[in-house]
Amino acid sequence: MAEQEIQMEEGNNEGEGNFKIFDLYDAENIEIKDPALVPYINLSGKLLVKSQGRNVEKFGKVRVNIIERLANRLAVPGHIGKKHKIITSWASGKYSRNMKTVMQAFEIIAKKTNKNPLQVLVTAIENGSPRDEITIIEHAGARYPQSVDASPLRRVDLAIRWIVQGSYQRCFGKKKKMFESLADEIIKASEGNMESFSVQKRNDSEKQADSAR
Repeated sequence: MAEQEIQMEEGNNEGEGNFKIFDLYDAENIEIKDPALVPYINLSGKLLVKSQGRNVEKFGKVRVNIIERLANRLAVPGHIGKKHKIITSWASGKYSRNMKTVMQAFEIIAKKTNKNPLQVLVTAIENGSPRDEITIIEHAGARYPQSVDASPLRRVDLAIRWIVQGSYQRCFGKKKKMFESLADEIIKASEGNMESFSVQKRNDSEKQADSAR
């Protein structure tokens, strides 16, 4: 009996932390090539990717799974800058609705690429995150742009924002569904394709920063 209990405990310990996301996608062997982004892309295995809004303190987003951050951004896909754009009926802010869109997009990515959708998403975020950007400095009443390095957390935020905005623009007022547009945008961004909205925005940001040095 004692030996059986020890074996059961060892088996339970081996299974801890090995959950697949949605019980479908393994997050253990995901490669993040950019070392600066490794601490800021959370890929912890969970059956239910939901933090219940508990991570509200400074740098709390680091503990939020990257898929949940993508789903949260889907709640406000039309907000670009300070412009308040039209929001469609499906963008209601409901967790289940947003996550269903992400899961449908992941199914398309898996079929088209024959790769783990998590790996494709991480590569898309890496390719769509700008390394530097510009800020406005005011001196003696004059305003001029100045190049600054983007922090890793902001790089991830910008990449996710641009992926969702690019997807929304391609399906708004068209027959194409949001999950189809989201899947196409993630695939193109992972390939570094210039048709990707996030890759275009990253290049524009870095070019502006280069000219403002």
